[in-house]
Amino acid sequence: MSKVFARYRALVEAGELRPDPEQAAAAERLDALAQQLEATPKKGSILWRALGRMPEAPRGVYMWGGVGRGKSMLMDLLFDSVDIRRKRRVHFHEFMLEVHARLNAERQRNTADPVITVAAALADDVRLLAFDEMVVNNPADAMILSRLFTEMMTHGLTVVATSNRAPSELYKNGLNRDLFLPFIALIEAKMDVLALNGPVDYRLDRLGSMRTWLVPNGAEATAALSAAFFRLTDYPVEDAAHVPMCEVAVAGGRSLHVPKCLKGVAVFSFKRLCGEARGAADYLAIARRFHTVILVGIPRLGPENRNEAARFVTLVDALYENRVKLLAAADAEPDDLYTAGDGAFEFERTASRLHEMASDSYLAEGHGANGAPA
Repeated sequence: MSKVFARYRALVEAGELRPDPEQAAAAERLDALAQQLEATPKKGSILWRALGRMPEAPRGVYMWGGVGRGKSMLMDLLFDSVDIRRKRRVHFHEFMLEVHARLNAERQRNTADPVITVAAALADDVRLLAFDEMVVNNPADAMILSRLFTEMMTHGLTVVATSNRAPSELYKNGLNRDLFLPFIALIEAKMDVLALNGPVDYRLDRLGSMRTWLVPNGAEATAALSAAFFRLTDYPVEDAAHVPMCEVAVAGGRSLHVPKCLKGVAVFSFKRLCGEARGAADYLAIARRFHTVILVGIPRLGPENRNEAARFVTLVDALYENRVKLLAAADAEPDDLYTAGDGAFEFERTASRLHEMASDSYLAEGHGANGAPA
């Protein structure tokens, strides 16, 4: 028994997880993968050179299933446990933004085949690439994925990915989907596909009966949202002063600072997110990167802060379309947030969406699962 399954079983025995045959099977498969990766000769070693070629990479793993079923948790157990240096964990959307930035740079250099060059650069010095939330909703991504990953895997790369969708459902109804089908075939040829659809939605379970829209702003609401953050991320409350921050890549080469960022959960203030000059690209990057957003300090809206209100509407639309869970503290309920002045009538649609985003049916949906190609 190696470390991955041992750590998983310890979580079950401690009551952190409930017995789940599909999770247990995935943990065993990831345990075997960890052992295979650790046994593969290191690049440049005597054994590696004796083979006269690059060792064949172990088969990857693609875990898919409903929201909150433990996919990311299991991937993190593998990533934290496997004793190899050349590994990388990245959100799929951020990875693809990096890919397109590199492709554009190679095209400016008149590189003959930018995809091959970029694939080699991305795979250099990486043996394990772990993707959280693989979702394909961009035709530009769909057109290059098969060639990109076929080339990357020739460099000895093993991929582990999580997704809310089975491989056959990726980019469903997308533009020119026939050109994307070879990527589905590649996943099925190079990765073991494991379904995780157990009976427990741990994300909802940890939220319990908590209301997602808290009124009014203040110490009580802040404390409740803080407690939700720690339940959702398993971060130790006693280490609250050291919660990680991060930067999220935005299309166009910009980045957006996230003051608290952990396991797909982000925390923002309204002032930072809607009080500064931001556009749809910023909010879309947030919506694709995080499954849950915690937003504090939402004021009453009106003519005096119409710009902030317009940004908030754009933010809510992006979160809604990507089925992001929103936990918020505000000075009023959605229906009473914007009641007078230009824009109040249009805000009724946003208030309706905020009500829907607090419903059990919405909260049970997977991230990015709103009918659009994903």
